[in-house]
Amino acid sequence: MSDWIAIGALAVVGLLIPIAMMTVSALLRPSVPETGKSTTYESGETPTGGTRIRFNIQYYMVALLFVVFDIETVLLFPWAAIYRPAIEAGVPMTALLWPMLAFVGVLAVGLVWAWRSGAISWARSPRATSRKTTEDIN
Repeated sequence: MSDWIAIGALAVVGLLIPIAMMTVSALLRPSVPETGKSTTYESGETPTGGTRIRFNIQYYMVALLFVVFDIETVLLFPWAAIYRPAIEAGVPMTALLWPMLAFVGVLAVGLVWAWRSGAISWARSPRATSRKTTEDIN
């Protein structure tokens, strides 16, 4: 039971410290409201246009594919770490290779599908296309 008391005390301290820090900060900081403080800050540039813009779906597709293949790398690492000790321990090579080859094969099929469906071919914007054609003419 004393272990749970220690865990509970740690949880309480873990919650109280940030709450106390935010409270003290709210009480001590100066409050000087200005219109400039409520405007959007974009790396020192004055923002132009509206804040509601439509993003190209390609950003999300590339991000999703990155996550999938990043997790593939994370799952391949432990397999590579135990491969040699497993071979030395007498595990048959087929028992080690076939599951990982099946895993990589499924991901390869997914990559081929994404490639053929155009998920990773970057779409050019009309503005970039018109700029390129005017540069080609000059």
